[in-house]
Amino acid sequence: MRDYDIVLFGASGFTGRLVAEYLLEAYGQDKGLRWAIAGRNEEKLKVLARELGAPNLPVLVADSDDPQALASLAACTTVVCTTVGPYALYGSALVAACVTAGTHYCDLTGEVHWMREMIGRHEAAAVASGARIVHTCGFDSIPSDLGTLFLQQAMLAEHGVPAQEVKLRVKRFSGAFSGGTVASMINMMEEAGKDKSLRKVMADPYALLPRGSHRGDDRNDQTGAVYDYHFGRWTLPFVMAAINTRVVRRSNALLGFPYGEDFAYSEAMLAPRHQGRVAAKLSALAMTAGTVSLAIPPLRAVAKKFLPAPGEGPDREQREKGFFDIYLYGVHPDDGDKDLIARVTGDRDPGYGSTSKMLAEAAVCLAMDELDCDGGFWTPASAMGETLIQRLEESAGLTFTLEDATP
Repeated sequence: MRDYDIVLFGASGFTGRLVAEYLLEAYGQDKGLRWAIAGRNEEKLKVLARELGAPNLPVLVADSDDPQALASLAACTTVVCTTVGPYALYGSALVAACVTAGTHYCDLTGEVHWMREMIGRHEAAAVASGARIVHTCGFDSIPSDLGTLFLQQAMLAEHGVPAQEVKLRVKRFSGAFSGGTVASMINMMEEAGKDKSLRKVMADPYALLPRGSHRGDDRNDQTGAVYDYHFGRWTLPFVMAAINTRVVRRSNALLGFPYGEDFAYSEAMLAPRHQGRVAAKLSALAMTAGTVSLAIPPLRAVAKKFLPAPGEGPDREQREKGFFDIYLYGVHPDDGDKDLIARVTGDRDPGYGSTSKMLAEAAVCLAMDELDCDGGFWTPASAMGETLIQRLEESAGLTFTLEDATP
């Protein structure tokens, strides 16, 4: 038996602290969950424990570039839950340590090229050791991945067939993307600028499919304004689509294509209902220009001055006022009258408040629940599925519902 069920790595960082606060509030120290906080600075971790009102919370010390310390860390726990990113810079050695130790792992990465590298490098070893490695356990990509699973299960239950297409549309959200997410995006742009092959990986809509899997007909993610007749309004690009769509398609493949081999999936933001064609196109142009600016080194340097840095974030009041509201439209393969609409909501800002709760519950799920998957690299839907949906609804402020109409 290992010393801990969960070790939270990076606990003294902004998001790590939120995860620690949630674990303490939801599970305490003596309610059956054995957990510890970890990071590279012992004093900061001890200060955190005192500030949380839990001075006896176990503290472990390890640096992301110290393989021996990470090996010891991984060996003492069932699950490592990490908030230390950008993961392409600071996460590879920890994944390797968990794979070797047969330790389950979850993180918040949205770095597609790094996930693909880790899968290629460690998949066989993870299968052999029994380590379940689950990336993207925050706003990217739990609402998308579990929302699609929820909708497809409803379509199968009600009509006996999966939806041939699912359209995720973000109705609205309040809150900012985290500094860690921004840092990861910037790092991806910088790495792609140095290595042209990475650009090809990032542009591939099926970049995360298991090797040899069937590829569907999905193409590039939306970059302009597109009118969606199912919602009766214009849609705009969604910056997280480049991550979430790859994860959803990987889930379909890992689960044995229950959504169908030619399943189509897309993500976008809903423009305000009153917004017409010209206004929508101008909005889309402005959003695309902002993303493109991160790919141009001089403009990226300027943008860094105005974007949140890792370790920065909104205060408690701002986090608690935040929310997200997402709709998924499932297209029946034969009868439009049998189309289904699902809705996923969160009661905190997506980048910090909800993300920290989602990650924490994913870690608890990996540590405590009976899951129907062996070792390997999984997605939230393929590893934890309905079990995690239930946890998120019961404890983390998320809802998954079927709706009668689009918003």
